[in-house]
Amino acid sequence: MEGILPLYKPTGLTSHDCIFKLRKILHMKRIGHTGTLDPEVDGVLPICLGRATKVAEYITDAGKTYEGEVTIGFATTTEDATGETVAETKLNRTVSRNEILDVLTSLTGEITQTPPMYSAVKVNGKRLYEYARQGIEVERPSRKITIYSLELLDDRDEFQGDTITFRFRVACSKGTYVRTLAVMIGEKLGFPAHMSKLTRIQSAAFTLEDCFTFAQIEEMVANGTFMNALKPLEVGLSYLPKLSINDKLAEKVKNGAVLPIPANFADVTGPIVIETEQGRALAIYKPHSQKPGMMKPEKVLRNDAEI
Repeated sequence: MEGILPLYKPTGLTSHDCIFKLRKILHMKRIGHTGTLDPEVDGVLPICLGRATKVAEYITDAGKTYEGEVTIGFATTTEDATGETVAETKLNRTVSRNEILDVLTSLTGEITQTPPMYSAVKVNGKRLYEYARQGIEVERPSRKITIYSLELLDDRDEFQGDTITFRFRVACSKGTYVRTLAVMIGEKLGFPAHMSKLTRIQSAAFTLEDCFTFAQIEEMVANGTFMNALKPLEVGLSYLPKLSINDKLAEKVKNGAVLPIPANFADVTGPIVIETEQGRALAIYKPHSQKPGMMKPEKVLRNDAEI
């Protein structure tokens, strides 16, 4: 069994919980997820089965889209609704729609984020949440991320009250902490804030509409239709540039040959999918670091018998 299962992850489960549950349902071990979703976040979690685990990292590296809710007026230890309140300031003025739109525009593009203390980022070999649980504050490495779009999902012209809440949709790069983005929105408005809800609606080529719940998966396994839920591993690579080759060159690719970069791929700096004329992905290549104009295999996906 191989392919990509677009799973709807419910709240209350970690990504690892989902893997454990699927191993029991499907009776197989070779299963991997494509990027951690916090327990309180629901939505799209592509799961790779069998050989498709080879492409998990490329799905993880692809862009993600979320719909969330930010609450302005108090901040929490975890930057989301699960944490303890650490700062609180009642809103003493009306916040206008245009003010919020200006803030969202200012946070679009390449920005710098500092990961929250309650995150899995490692510092000195230890995850930040381990320090946080011990009450230890450590210096956190900032990172550059890209916000491709940031939209307000609320039609009000004015926002009033001791606290205000509004929904947003964000398309972002790998490594983005949407919790931290919510905090940054509050800071730019002049108030403490946190992310009160979050749903991932897209990961690489997979959307909420593609996803199956655990109940649906169990039903399909029971009636023998589960294979219909799986997408080919090529779908997980659909956002990457493709180079189609003939059978003769495929023989070299499956043996890990170094190849010249075609002229129309000269500007590509990241992974390139090498595929057959029938559209089957054979390998992932990348520009050679020591041989200009050449590329080498990063990962071979299919061998002799599988081509």
